[in-house]
Amino acid sequence: MTRPTQFKRIVLNSRPDGDIEPNTFRTEVLPFSSLTPGKDQVLVQCTWLSLDPAMRGYIRDVRSYLPPVQIGEVMRAGGLGVVIRTGPGSKFRVGDHVYGPWGMTEYAVMADKTLEKLDILPGVKPLDYLSVLGSSGLTAYFGLKKIGELKAGEKLVVSGAAGSVGSIACQLGKAAGAKVYAIAGSDDKCKWLQSELGVDRAFNYKSPTFFKDIKEIGYLDVYFDNVGGDMLDFMLTRLNKDARIVLCGAISAYNAAVPKGLQRYLNLISQRAKIQGFIVFDYASEYASARKELAKGLSSGTIKRKFHIVEGGIEQAPISLPMLFSGGNTGKLVVKVSEEPKVAQAKL
Repeated sequence: MTRPTQFKRIVLNSRPDGDIEPNTFRTEVLPFSSLTPGKDQVLVQCTWLSLDPAMRGYIRDVRSYLPPVQIGEVMRAGGLGVVIRTGPGSKFRVGDHVYGPWGMTEYAVMADKTLEKLDILPGVKPLDYLSVLGSSGLTAYFGLKKIGELKAGEKLVVSGAAGSVGSIACQLGKAAGAKVYAIAGSDDKCKWLQSELGVDRAFNYKSPTFFKDIKEIGYLDVYFDNVGGDMLDFMLTRLNKDARIVLCGAISAYNAAVPKGLQRYLNLISQRAKIQGFIVFDYASEYASARKELAKGLSSGTIKRKFHIVEGGIEQAPISLPMLFSGGNTGKLVVKVSEEPKVAQAKL
């Protein structure tokens, strides 16, 4: 394959107090010759990037489960790519398809231990590793199984239901035999959730009758929360005894300097309910078994995938990121960085 003379990467330029701004990131152009893999390393060409709500938290200078991205550093992101060069001792081969956390960059030198070779199971395509078989699907899977402990016949409510995690949580809930109710931000999204994903009912939270409408389903057993804020506070009033709240994300609060506090938490006491946050990385030792189960769902058609694809290369990544917080995407938001390189399956 022909090697470029330069490559682009997106770095953090400033820390916004609220919404992501045009100057939050900047593009850098570097010489391709600076990318030389060493021992147990490879050079990867990025083909796809995943955009996720958690990325807003990565640029806050606060204590979290991962250190914040520093000013001038490549913006953190997971992606799919192809190995185009190997260093001495690498376990990978040129042409291997891999997943890794190289961030918003067209090319990256990565240590073997940071990469995962894609195991393309029956009924699976590589892009699924950024959705159903990636952090989105695994988050939904472990959130419902480990935190929600969802059982057949229970009522599950999912907020942010048309997003990458929420849409999979809805489908896993149906597969578990639960009654599934979805909350989204448009009539089109609600129609998709009902007609395509098969939820029992979907509610548009922008509807003037939303609060009245959702009360019609009665009280809930599990609430899978991707939104936080006022929605979470309201759902605290809709709990069955022993209800479980899966605190997955808080899209409504990520751009707030100081998120609003909860007012109705006393219902957790009266209903003996629990609210628990979790991080999908905590279940890394169980990823393989979870992926096998999720892959079966993809192969059988019981789990459907939907991608919101942004074309145009790496510079579209920071431009597209705010869509996650404005409701601009339906399904998994990904950026196509490059066409798959044509390389030989051999050591260089």
